Amino acid sequence: MKRLITLLAAALVTVGASAQSWPSKPIRLIVPFTAGSGTDIIARTLGEAMSKGLGQPLIIDNKPGAGGTIGAAQVAKSEPDGYTILIHSSGHALNPAIYPSLPYDTLKDLTGVTPLAALPNVMVVSPARGWKTVADVVAAAKAKPGQLNFASAGMGSATHLNAEKFKLQAGIDAVHVPFKGTPEALTDVIGGRNDWFFAPLSSALPLIKDGKLQALAVSTPQRSPSLPNVPTTVEAGVPGSDYTFWVGMIVPAATPVAIIRRLHDEAVKALANPEVKERMAKLGADAFTMEPAAFNAYIKTEMDAAAVIAKAANLKAQ
Repeated sequence: MKRLITLLAAALVTVGASAQSWPSKPIRLIVPFTAGSGTDIIARTLGEAMSKGLGQPLIIDNKPGAGGTIGAAQVAKSEPDGYTILIHSSGHALNPAIYPSLPYDTLKDLTGVTPLAALPNVMVVSPARGWKTVADVVAAAKAKPGQLNFASAGMGSATHLNAEKFKLQAGIDAVHVPFKGTPEALTDVIGGRNDWFFAPLSSALPLIKDGKLQALAVSTPQRSPSLPNVPTTVEAGVPGSDYTFWVGMIVPAATPVAIIRRLHDEAVKALANPEVKERMAKLGADAFTMEPAAFNAYIKTEMDAAAVIAKAANLKAQ
């Protein structure tokens, strides 16, 4: 018994010492989507600022695929030492509902540090389509049930859930075309091969300003200051279709509390940095933070809401 107590005490001392000396080497930020996606842009914006406070570089490692579950699984299975961090989107909450055999438990194997940003998705179409309003898209879809298609950044991504919620509330039938990431989906919409896409505003805004995409509506309950003349989907005539895209920081569940607290505090500090605030504003993103426990509760609430949509839309990954 004494030996067991001694071993436990030694283990606690080791963990405490490790947390106190952290970080002593570069930190890897796993982004489970392609470079240029909304999640990736937020990760790069925050990573640069946080590296100054932590005294170590934060290196972006894009691991796209399967709606973000490939990257999430890698983090869930990594050492809980604060050197491998997941920067995921609100699609994290949908994945358990549509992937029946996830290689990790969303609530048991991963834990939240803080959300980082909330931003609108924007419904975009090619100007060549001639659609000027959401009503135009809905009318076209109802005239040709099952013949129009819409893009997403992957099965189970936040952009996918947004579109499925819109479909349900608008009462239309359209075909989902998943891509590896946001840039690939945007390219196909610009080329006219996909009819519409609920794209993260941070990725779509430059293309909208250049006239390569037509913005029809934003997904959030309120209009975006970046697109003040673009209505929300609810204002555009589809009640109950609002959806907020969030990006958050998540770590393996057994990560020491002291490291989680340091990460949380450095993220909050970085978001308050004037340069970061300016860059976030240009992306159409708002800083969004919570205490770790509150963020975990929020993720559970988001999972429950996503499961309802997944069931109504009969969403299942193949």
